[in-house]
Parts: sequence; C-alpha cells; structure tokens
Amino acid sequence: MISPRTPNSSTTGPPSARPGRPSGTRSRTVLATVLLAALTTTLALTVGHDGYHADPASLSWWYAASWLLFGAAAWALRKVPVRQAVVLVLVGSAAVAATGLVAQPRTSTDAYRYAWDGRVQAAGISPYDHTPADPALAHLRDDWLFPTGSGCAGPDRARIPAPDGQTHCTRLNRPAVHTIYPPVAEAYFYGIEQLSPPGSRLKVFQIAGAALSVAVTAAALRILTRTRTRTRTSSGWGDPRTAVYWAWCPAVPVEAVNNAHVDVLGALFTVLGLGLVASRHRLGGAALLGAAVATKLMPAIVLPGALSGVRRVRDAAAVLVPVAAVTLLAYLPYALASHASVLGYLSGYVEEEGYGDAASRNRYALLRLLLPDTWAVPALVLGMLLVTAHVLWRGDPDRPWNGALYVTGTAFLLLTPGYSWYALLLVALVALSGRWEWLTVAAAGAAAYVAGRAFASPGTVSTTAYACAAAAVLVGWAGRRRKGGV
Repeated sequence: MISPRTPNSSTTGPPSARPGRPSGTRSRTVLATVLLAALTTTLALTVGHDGYHADPASLSWWYAASWLLFGAAAWALRKVPVRQAVVLVLVGSAAVAATGLVAQPRTSTDAYRYAWDGRVQAAGISPYDHTPADPALAHLRDDWLFPTGSGCAGPDRARIPAPDGQTHCTRLNRPAVHTIYPPVAEAYFYGIEQLSPPGSRLKVFQIAGAALSVAVTAAALRILTRTRTRTRTSSGWGDPRTAVYWAWCPAVPVEAVNNAHVDVLGALFTVLGLGLVASRHRLGGAALLGAAVATKLMPAIVLPGALSGVRRVRDAAAVLVPVAAVTLLAYLPYALASHASVLGYLSGYVEEEGYGDAASRNRYALLRLLLPDTWAVPALVLGMLLVTAHVLWRGDPDRPWNGALYVTGTAFLLLTPGYSWYALLLVALVALSGRWEWLTVAAAGAAAYVAGRAFASPGTVSTTAYACAAAAVLVGWAGRRRKGGV
C-alpha cells in the first residue's frame, strides 16, 4: 500500500513546483550553450591558425582543445530536454560549420584539384583525359592555381615542367597524375564552378561544404526523431540529441568546410540512403547509397549495414542492384566522353598510400603490433569478413546505421588511414547510432595527420592514437554489454 504524502514531504506540490526541476533544466541548457560558444570560438581560432607546415605542434594543441570542448558540450547536451536540444543542435551546427569559413584551406590542397576539374569540365573537356601538368591544358591555367616565379615558394606548391630558366608550379597536389574522383563528385565540381563568381576561388566550395554539413545534421535529426516515434521505446533508440556527434564535431568544420572535402556530400547521401532503407523504402535508399558510392567510393563499405538482417536473395538484390545501377549510370556519360580511363589514378593511389606495402606508410599499424607484416593483409581480410558476416546475420534492419558503423569503424582500426577527412563518413554514422566511443577513431585520424608532423616518428603517433581509439571502442562496447545494450 502506498503511504500518503505528508506535508513535510519534499515532493509536495505539483511537478512544476517541485524544487530544482525548472532551474535544473535551465542550468543544463545554459551549460550546453556556454560550452557550445566556447567550442565555436576555439574552432574559429583553430581554423585561423596557419600552423600545419610551420608549427604543427601548436596546431595540435588547438585541435586537442577543440575535441575536448566538443566532448564536454556533447556530454552537457545529454541532459537538455529533447525539444530544446534539437534547436540547439541545429543552430549549433550552423555556427560550428561557419567557423570553417574564416580562412582558406589550411591542412589540405584537395579543393584546388576540385576547382581545376570543374574548370576543365566547363571548357568542355573530360577531367579524366589529361593531367593538370599536361601542356594541352595550359590555356586554362591562371596565376592562382598555377603560380610562377616567387609564387612557387609556398610549402604546398608542386613544380611542373617549364621552359629553361623559368619556375612554374601549381597548388594542385599530384599534378602529373589523372584525377581520381568519381563522376558524382566531378558533377559537383562542375556545378560549383558554374556557381562561383569570378575571383571567388574556393569560397563557394567552402560555403557549399557548410550547407551540406548542416543538411547532414537536419537529415540525422529527422531520421532519429522518426526512429524514436516508430520504436516507442525508452532504450535510447533514436535519441535526436545524438545528432550532436556530427553537428558539433571538430572534424566537420575543419574537413567538410575549411578544406571543403567532397566526402561531406557522400556522407549526406549515405545518411539519407540508410534512413530510407530503415523505413523499408529500399529502392530509394539504395539509389542514394549508389550516389554516395559514385561520390567517393568509400561509402560502399556501409552496404553490409544496409543489408542487416536480410535473409532472402530478393531483398538483398533490392538494395545491391540499384546501388550498382546508379553507380554505373553515373560513370556512363563520363566513360562515353573520355578517351582515358574514368578510374583515373585509383590503382596508383592505393599503391602510393602503402596499402600494398604496409610498412611504407604505417598502414595496418595495429595489426602489425601483433602480427608479422606479411600477415597484415590476410588478417585484415579475415577480420572484415567476420565483422561483415556478423552484421549481415545479426544486424538490426530497423537501425542499419549500427551495422554500417561497426563495419566502417573496424575497417578504420585495421587500415589506420593517415588522412583525417576520411572519418567524416564515420562521424555521420556515429551521429545516427549514438555510439560515441567510435568518435575516438576520427580523433585518432586527426592526430595522425596533424600531430604526427610535430614528431620525428609520425608512425609512432599514428599507432598510439589508433591504439587508444581501439581501447576506447572496447571499453564502450563492454560498458554497453554490461548495461544490456548492443
């Protein structure tokens, strides 16, 4: 029998009058807002700090401060009521993305290649037919992308052939190789070229990256809200507040906006595609996943997640056939218009990045801590097959992003890539799944790319960072198992 409340009870009065509740809600919202403001300020200073070449150690501290503030702000948001949190996440997403606009690209020159490929297409030439250094395209060069003389003194300039006694260079990396970017990315580059006013240089690419970043946030919020309504559970499924893991993540303004990496477009297609697959709109979802693959290729790794729990060949074909069809159809116009291979420098890039010779670029670093170098690739293949099989058999079709995250995150830990912008896809999947511990893998990529430059042995920095990330993922997994989660 429930005892009647006494006048002295601390719960006397209606809920709205109970001490601590309204003020507690306000204080949590205020704390999250203050931390967001601190994060935004720090990110603006980080992007404004031009230390990648001259002072990578100092820049690394700015990165560390941004990630710590991000963690604190995301933690504070967990206690903010959902309605207020959704508004704060969306507004914060725009503010965080805007910090990437304060300077030209700081830590990558990839966007210069985007601008060049767009310019080449605007001239009616296939971007796959010529290298930037090819004299056949000399009439498209200008002093911005192809400086001469003293303009070639920068650390990010690549020399190109020139007449005797002259110095010619370019801001583009790898000017002697064909482009590597898939057709949807190339169409995006052409579209930005057409929208860019004269003299705007890379600013429109950065603005587009900011808009796409906020679009990913909005898509994640929509999907999570719909999942929360559909499942009607208190288990934490579909908590819209987890969208903060993308919206406020430092990787987003740095890589998607400031460096303007096209990976953000692939992330948007992936999020939208998985959302439709979860809603049983497999055809539309698969088409968007195909567009993601035709943007950067890497999103193909989420396909096992999209097939989570599928038992019938017909259902698997409903996803895989549209993905393949959209990818091939995207390549078709470029294949018909090009004289050279539309795969460009893909095979050369794989070799250059050390995926064939693990020791050359510190690839498979965690595997090589435990196994001989020659075992690294077989161990990678076996590990990926096991994780993929687990996701296909045990994955949740209502939450395909969970399986996609496990496969993608495992691939990152086994491959230990050295480029931090690859992790944008991973961060987007974390936002959908709420598995915050996988964000440490994205942080490890940033440490390998920036902090590694400040040390005599960058490979040691990369290995240590990824080892710490692997430990964090294991701790997070164990904690969820102990609480009965998955």
